[in-house]
Amino acid sequence: MTRRALVTGGHGFVAQWAIGAMLDRGWSVTAAGVGPPVEGGPLDSDRRAMVRWEVLDVTQQAQVGEVVERTAPELILHLAAISRVLDAVRDPGQAYDVNTVGTVRLLTEVARLKHASACDPAVLVVGSAEQYGRHEASEMPLDETAAQRPLTLYAASKTAQEVAALQAHRSDGLRVVCTRSFNHSGPGQPAEFLLPALVARARALPQSGGRLAIGNGDTVRDFLHVADVVEAYLALLELGAAGETYNVCSGEGASVRALAELVLQRVGASAEISSDPALTRPVDVPVQIGNNAKLRHATGWTPRHTREDIIDDLIHAATR
Repeated sequence: MTRRALVTGGHGFVAQWAIGAMLDRGWSVTAAGVGPPVEGGPLDSDRRAMVRWEVLDVTQQAQVGEVVERTAPELILHLAAISRVLDAVRDPGQAYDVNTVGTVRLLTEVARLKHASACDPAVLVVGSAEQYGRHEASEMPLDETAAQRPLTLYAASKTAQEVAALQAHRSDGLRVVCTRSFNHSGPGQPAEFLLPALVARARALPQSGGRLAIGNGDTVRDFLHVADVVEAYLALLELGAAGETYNVCSGEGASVRALAELVLQRVGASAEISSDPALTRPVDVPVQIGNNAKLRHATGWTPRHTREDIIDDLIHAATR
């Protein structure tokens, strides 16, 4: 069935994968954002030509209203965000303006559209596992009832985003669903993120070996392939309960050191793995693993890709 979908942050990494999955379903897609689409994802020029592209800066209320009114979407995947922790630190006001207030602007226009024309889109507001902050290893995997204790400014802005989104559901009856998305990766992800960075460093090693630098090797993270993440997002847009929040995660953790070892294995390289203080985040969460039972129960979703698949796809993308 053809559905009208709007993707904010439509030029970004995850958006390219989401747009591809929407096109595969036969949906009519409008991608709204700033800047050119990222390279290296699943959208070639032919598929990009199937998408309606709009300029959208979520810090501009009038522009948000114009895009929402023009597209009259049935489904909105809200990905527009300052997504890098260091970018948020460098400009805290901008991080809150985009991540939190930008979401408020969008939902204000959705409410206006609903009250004016009875168009009542489902809206998926994408948050972050960073919202949980530090929890003991004995508490893993975290489910959605775990306390939110944001440590970084980025995490705080996403926590505030969720509060605002759920308030819009309660006050205006909007069909808002929220996620707390754990780590994910795949082709097209910017090179400064963990797995693309590890793959690039491993591929650059000399044949004689050398040294593969990592940050804190004991940090444990829960990774999904971006393709599985967008399948979860689309399932939640259609089947998620309004006013609810869902973890999007694999339910399994791996240390950064173990991930580095796996990257070396998949690249076919040998090297000493050593910690570089310059790659260590000043504020870090030692372990973060999610429980995806609520998501599975609501949608029937299950991940189809392994960590090896993520790394192999990154390697393949880097050699094209």
